[in-house]
Amino acid sequence: MKTICTLWTLLILSAQAGNQIPRPNILIIFTDDQGYADLSCYGNQKNKTPHLDQLAKEGTRFTSFYAQTVCGPSRSALLTGRQPIRSGGWGMPADEITWAELARVAGYQTACIGKWDVSNRKAIIPRMPNAQGFDYYFGALGANDNGLVKFHENNEAAGSTRDMGSLTRLYTDKSIDFLRNKRAPGKPFILYLAHTMMHTIIDASPRFQGTSEGGLYGDVVEEFDHETGRLLDTLDALELTRDTLVIYTSDNGPWNQAKYTSQKKGHPEGARFWGESGKLRNGKGSPYEAGYRLPCIVRWPEMVPEGRVSDAIFASIDFMPTFARLCQFEIPTDRYIDGMDQTDLLLGKRETGRPYFYFDRAGIRKGRWKYLKPDAHFFNYAIEDQRKKLDELYDLQTDLAERINLADQHPEIVADLKQMLAEVELGKAVKKRTAPNQPRSIQ
Repeated sequence: MKTICTLWTLLILSAQAGNQIPRPNILIIFTDDQGYADLSCYGNQKNKTPHLDQLAKEGTRFTSFYAQTVCGPSRSALLTGRQPIRSGGWGMPADEITWAELARVAGYQTACIGKWDVSNRKAIIPRMPNAQGFDYYFGALGANDNGLVKFHENNEAAGSTRDMGSLTRLYTDKSIDFLRNKRAPGKPFILYLAHTMMHTIIDASPRFQGTSEGGLYGDVVEEFDHETGRLLDTLDALELTRDTLVIYTSDNGPWNQAKYTSQKKGHPEGARFWGESGKLRNGKGSPYEAGYRLPCIVRWPEMVPEGRVSDAIFASIDFMPTFARLCQFEIPTDRYIDGMDQTDLLLGKRETGRPYFYFDRAGIRKGRWKYLKPDAHFFNYAIEDQRKKLDELYDLQTDLAERINLADQHPEIVADLKQMLAEVELGKAVKKRTAPNQPRSIQ
């Protein structure tokens, strides 16, 4: 078959020849409380996820990707590139700077659809999406813990629903509508789609109820996969696929604490507990791997290598400096940015990722080694009743389940990681790694 050299291919070749990267559109698909092992491409034997499996074949599947361990801090870290200890804890103060603000100044159209959860779940306008860099917003400011979701469109209330099974399709429809009808022709865009599922009061639409081998949770996972396929098909139909960087990941691990605690603590009334972590220990709210380590798939045709599986350490806090390079804006220099530019990792120009990852008020990973301090922070529903309060050291290369504490055998590694942990919490290590860019005002 004759190969046709498209305009996009010519642009890519031209940019590469000049050592430049063409500015992509960016689509972030962010799910809620989805376990590391919920997708078949991450080892699940019950849930069928053909669209996300195909996305992984067309791009890179990361196996050491980290977000945060609970909802609000995870979204704040994703938006700001800053650890929760530096950006408000659960919520996100109005004076934080998001990549949406910076990308908009750089000429991008920005949209947020779905769960916001960084304005204390309230309509505090200076902390809502329009004030934080998004041209358009539709979604819920909080979670669905009580089985009710209240919507906002931009800054105005826009109704509510108790039909949890309708949310995945609704948010997908709103995203498709943005791409088809609200997107400015010829202008690059960032679309941040943050689903409510699979958080606490889960449900699937009638079409998917009872259809999977994984029970109701499996039904929800498979509906999410189907709706993601619809969204990706829309990119194809609008001829946007080649110039769109797609990132799929989740905010934290699943609710699955029953086997770790003698009684459930702090769970929302009526919540159901689902999700699979595979070999990882514990789940949402925990500093063990199942709380922080999430599935992550990245696709950008002809730019991100196809069919690659990478165990490089990569994190949602890296989106800020990575987007800065891709979208051509400058990161703030008046505050610590914990994120690191991972553009070369994504594009296959290097195979190494972050040198370390910090677990909020709990510990740190450096390479294969992970340290947790005796008073490592757990959210109250994730506490392990039998856990002894002492230094913990795990070799994640040989013990991904974090079962064998090697702290007594490697005191020198523990001391090194303790020092690094202290530096990160004080901001010293971050300061050393912050690029000396000039600050840029936000209009």
